[in-house]
This record gives sequence, C-alpha cells and structure tokens, in this order.
Amino acid sequence: MSGPSERYSAATRLRQGSRDDVRAALQAQRARTLEIAGIYAEALGPQLAVPYDARLNPPRWELGHLAWFQEWWLARNRERVLGARCNPEHERPPSTLLEADDWFDSSRVEHRTRWALPLPSLGETRHWLASTLDATLALLDAVPPDAGDAQLYFFRLACLHEAMHAEAACYMARLLGFTVPGVPSASVATGELHVPAQRFRLGATEDGFAFDNELQAREVALAAFTIDAAPVSWNRFQAFVAAGGYAQPRWWCEQGWHWAQRERTDAPRLPSGEGAAIHLSAYEAEAWCRWAGRRLPTETEWECAALTQPGFDWGHAWEWTASAFEPYPGFEPHPYRDYSQPWFGTRRVLRGACPATSPLLAHPRYRNFFEPQRHDVFAGFRSCAAANG
Repeated sequence: MSGPSERYSAATRLRQGSRDDVRAALQAQRARTLEIAGIYAEALGPQLAVPYDARLNPPRWELGHLAWFQEWWLARNRERVLGARCNPEHERPPSTLLEADDWFDSSRVEHRTRWALPLPSLGETRHWLASTLDATLALLDAVPPDAGDAQLYFFRLACLHEAMHAEAACYMARLLGFTVPGVPSASVATGELHVPAQRFRLGATEDGFAFDNELQAREVALAAFTIDAAPVSWNRFQAFVAAGGYAQPRWWCEQGWHWAQRERTDAPRLPSGEGAAIHLSAYEAEAWCRWAGRRLPTETEWECAALTQPGFDWGHAWEWTASAFEPYPGFEPHPYRDYSQPWFGTRRVLRGACPATSPLLAHPRYRNFFEPQRHDVFAGFRSCAAANG
C-alpha cells in the first residue's frame, strides 16, 4: 500500500464497483480462505484441533461459519434486494446443511460450546463452502449489470465478512505457534506531517457500501495538529523499553498499569528494526506516547490525515486511536445487528490496515475495534501532538 490512491483501490472497487467487481472480489477472497485452510491443515492435521482459548475459534467452526453467513444473508435471505432496509427477523428457508443454524450462528452459539460441537469434517466443510459460494455467484449473476447499491449490499457484506475472518486466522495462527505466509514486515517512514485547522467531514460520504458504524457523516472542527507520517517503529518503541518504561507507573493509566503487571511482568523482548511495532495493546501505545510527550490521535484526526495528506503512510499495522468505539450521532443499525451495536462503549477504535488485511477491507473510513488490552492482533500506533503556533 504505497501510493495515496493505490492504498485502498481494491476496497473502493468492492464498495462502489459493478456486479463484476463484486464477483471478482468474492472469488479472490475465497481463494485466500482456502489457502489459509490448507496452511492450517498442514500445521494442525485434518481435524484442525486446537485447545480452548477465549481469543480463538475452532478452525472448522470458522470455515463453517463463513459458509453459513453467506447462505444466511444471500441464498436464504428473501429480502436481500432491499439491502440495508432488509428485515433481519423475516422467516427464512432452511439451510442446505441440516444443523447449520445450531452450529454456526455466532449470535446463538455460545463461544465456549463451539469446541464440543459435532462439526463436519474439513472435507465436508470445504464442500459446503464450495456449494454455498456457487449459490451466491448464481444469485449475483442474476442481478442486472447496472444494479444499484441495495441489490449488491449483501454480496459486498459477505465478502468483507470473509476478509475479516481471513485476517483473524492469521493472528490466531501466531497464537497457535505457526505463521501464515504472505504477512511481510516493511520499513516505515519517519518524520511527521502538519495538518492545518479545518472542518473535516467524518464518516462515509461516498455512494456504495458502508458499514453501519461509518454512516451519519458529520462535520467536525479540528485544530491544527502534527501526526507521525507512519506508525511507530520497533526502534522507536525500543527506546521506551530501554528507558525502563515498563517499570515506571507514571507513564501508564491506572488500568493500563494493572494490565502491564499481569500481562507484561517483564519488559517484552521486542525485535529491533524500522518495521512497524505490532502486537501492542492500547495501554502500551498510550504509555509510549506519554513518555515521548505525544498522544494518540483521535479517529477523526486519523481519518482526516489519511484522506488529506499525501505523505500519510498506512497499511503497516492496525493503529490504536484515542477514541472509544461509539456510534456516530443518528446511528441506525443495519440488518447484521451483531456487527456494531453490541460493542459500543466496550471497545477502542483502531484505524488503518496491516499486511495481513485483505486489500478488499483496507479503507480509510473503516472502523476496526478491539478491547484495549488485546495484543494478539496486528496492532500498533502512531502519535500526534498539537501544532506549534
């Protein structure tokens, strides 16, 4: 993701492009899903057995959930042409897999119980993935070439949902002791950018697809500020570690210091280099910023800089912001009710993308969100400060 327009061209094509663009995206994302499934099978064996961990899902459950989600919102959705105006509670025909709703509906199947389910084998799950994708593409081919955004809404949603799970599979693999190839670490730029005072329109303003939490765009007054041109590198973060940052509570908020005493009993052994520092919690990001005399940007500042500053380099890490994950004023939930609304007020916003992020998902308006203590995800940060003068 180097040039300002190339950083999110694939995401824009999916969100705003034609039926054929959506079809190509669905096929590309499925190829990535199957590639990752093969890597998992090689590392774990065909049963894909993993121990219980609150940060994981059983890999066969993950794959079945992708097929279920696509079938639920497309082949089984009698109101799919209504797009975001679809009634999610309408009666649906049964799944092509008899027990699918009892196994793969993430709204109904409690997380811990997923390890005890009599799930289909990997081969059977792959077959169901193929058949549900065939049904999806047949429905998409029946959509007029000049279809409006409503008719393409659920096709785009299913593709982006699958992209999210593919990235999750990459960081879950690290927890399990292996890596998914294709997640390189590149050097990041240095220096900072000056963003002038302005009224910035935060949120989705373009036609096409947007997640419900991106909508209800509004103007926000921003004072002038400076912001790092790229995420903080390992070398910059190492200086904080070397200065005893993990032994000095003055750099930490109270909650963050308690977290560090539990999770980072010793200062972490971090690699050196100019790659973006990742696998850091929001608490660690904030502690570094206090030590450096800086702060985390708000998500408004991040989005403004990403869209107005040609030198803004992103795509190396998900970047913690200072903003709690809250609805924009006037928020209206989309049919996939569990996507945003249940998590407002309990998560922190991250912006950007990481090398494991599908280009289809990497968009400057996209609001990622995790609990601030999470450090298993590919999360880093950049810093900012009020402009001088």
